[in-house]
Amino acid sequence: MALRCDLIIRDASLIDGTGAPRRQGDLGVTGDRITAIGDLSAASADREVMAGGRVLAPGFIDAHTHDDQAVLCGPHCMACKTSQGVTTVVIGNCGISLSPVPMAERPPAPLDQVCAPEWWIFDSFGAYAERLRREPASVNTLALIGHMSLRLGAMGRDLDRPATDREAAAMRRKLEEALAEGAAGLSTGLFYAPSQHAPTDEVIAVAEALRAHRGLYVTHMRNEAEGVLDSIEETLSIGAAAGVPVVISHHKCAMPENHGRSHETLAAIEAGARRQAVALDVYPYAASSTSLAARKPRPDVPVRIATSLPHPEMAGRMLDEVAAEWGVSLEAAVARLLPASGIFHTMAEEDVQRIMAHPMAMIGSDGGPLAKHPHPRLWGTFPRVLGHYSRDLGLFPLEAAIHKMTGRPAAVFGLEGRGMLAPGAHADLVLLDPATVADRATFAEPRQAAAGIAEVWVNGQTAYTAEGGATRTRSGRLLHRSPG
Repeated sequence: MALRCDLIIRDASLIDGTGAPRRQGDLGVTGDRITAIGDLSAASADREVMAGGRVLAPGFIDAHTHDDQAVLCGPHCMACKTSQGVTTVVIGNCGISLSPVPMAERPPAPLDQVCAPEWWIFDSFGAYAERLRREPASVNTLALIGHMSLRLGAMGRDLDRPATDREAAAMRRKLEEALAEGAAGLSTGLFYAPSQHAPTDEVIAVAEALRAHRGLYVTHMRNEAEGVLDSIEETLSIGAAAGVPVVISHHKCAMPENHGRSHETLAAIEAGARRQAVALDVYPYAASSTSLAARKPRPDVPVRIATSLPHPEMAGRMLDEVAAEWGVSLEAAVARLLPASGIFHTMAEEDVQRIMAHPMAMIGSDGGPLAKHPHPRLWGTFPRVLGHYSRDLGLFPLEAAIHKMTGRPAAVFGLEGRGMLAPGAHADLVLLDPATVADRATFAEPRQAAAGIAEVWVNGQTAYTAEGGATRTRSGRLLHRSPG
């Protein structure tokens, strides 16, 4: 009896997510799974898509997001991701997670830049997970628990000091509960004011909860500028003490005096990887984005205002222009704009490329969905890697680029049956034109969908088409880590 599928995509250039060379063939889907791959000329389906030689790849896994609120807001909120081919997001990064600590008033920066005050209502990860199960997103979600959120829960606003043993124990218990309810690990943002006073021992005391659950330790390190090597060693020591794998978030060498140091940092990470499990993610831009209060402004570091609560009209403007218009210093302009976020041009392109090309690197957008004028990485990260860096610059083959956003993060985060094209795997898929795929989002006009992404499927259901945009499909699932 001939094979019958729900969907067959015919005559595709299949890039399977492993880094292996592409091959021509068909792919069949039944329900939420890939049924068969190869010559399916004898098979039939309810719907057939003619790929015409375009690339069919596993759906992309965004290794670093701040989509904690966005995944709860419906498919239209995730168009910034599905339009890029993203089918899975990792949330709760940089020490910031929307659970398991509710907040009655506006949280301090940078928590207030990631989730709106009215959304801090979840007193457990289980409550957050139940909301996501009841009202699914259009993408799959893997969740981390933020140390910064835990700190606020245990210490209130008295954060300019180390936690006491009792407070660290309270954070550890809260993390243990969340891990038991399905969270995948702990994230820290030691760079930020609410966590800067947390010593290494405090983080280790909290991270001990990860050991029994084989969770991940994921970190926005304490210093990505002059102290980057010390921060790498601190990160590795925390992972080693807790006995868990480590992920270094959005690895960079920030500020002009540190440009070119990725030779040193990658060598240090490689040395660590010979002793323990280490990975890193990176976004394909030489500008970062975070709370405007996070960095002291400098004349040699251009800053674009992403959002400002008291002065929303300044979103998209350059900080030095606003300061000149107001007749004040850069510091005074920042003080007047707060609460606010900004886009900081702190990196060198040579470092971005070197880090991105490294075999350990995964791709993460680190976008800010709440910003009025977001960093273009929110809409452009994945097509920028595929088009600008892989096709146009030849930094790595398309197969390697896709591996960095599929098979590699699936292995690091323990996403069983995802990030690959194989019979039995989940049908998270993206159909793209390798000749035209490109980011359209720019620093001036950041909210623009990519070119060259034809269709995206999440668990076998269409989540995005080039013609119609994001669909109303809510086929995403809350995922759980499956340690290898």
